[in-house]
This record gives sequence, C-alpha cells and structure tokens, in this order.
Amino acid sequence: MSFLGFGGAPAQPSEAKIAAAEAELDLVTDMFNRLVDNCHQKCISKSYNEGDVNKNESLCIDRCVSKYFEVNVKVGENMQKLGSSGAFGGR
Repeated sequence: MSFLGFGGAPAQPSEAKIAAAEAELDLVTDMFNRLVDNCHQKCISKSYNEGDVNKNESLCIDRCVSKYFEVNVKVGENMQKLGSSGAFGGR
C-alpha cells in the first residue's frame, strides 16, 4: 500500500527528504516558539491579575500574530527575490 493508501508498494522516503522534512519542522517549531514568546511579552501583563485573557490582551495577541506572519511573508518574498537575482552568490 502506498503512502496515500492507493495500492502498490509503500513509498520509502530518501534520507535527503527525511532530513529536509526534519529541518523544516525545526524551522516551523522555532518560528512558533519565537512568536509565542514575543507576543506573550508584548501583550500579557506580568502580574496575571485575571485568570482569563481579557479583551485588550486578546486584541493585542491577534494583532501581534497577524503582524508577525505578515512580516515573515514579506521577508521570505524579499529573500526569494534576492536569491533569484544572484545577490547570495547566484547558485
């Protein structure tokens, strides 16, 4: 049975594909952890006066996460442009 469940022999991923998937998972995990840390520092009071996230904290977190992803996309796009223009040594 294949990876997707459609007949045939199971697909054996190569070592390179496994390493790439592990590296991507590490990058995504790191980005998520930095997002949580940064937005928590900016939006949640250190005194924890309330048990639940209040409206102001919730709005701050929504904005923080939105901006974080927006900036991440823009940086990625700029890196791709620089890479395709040969600014990184043009491979």
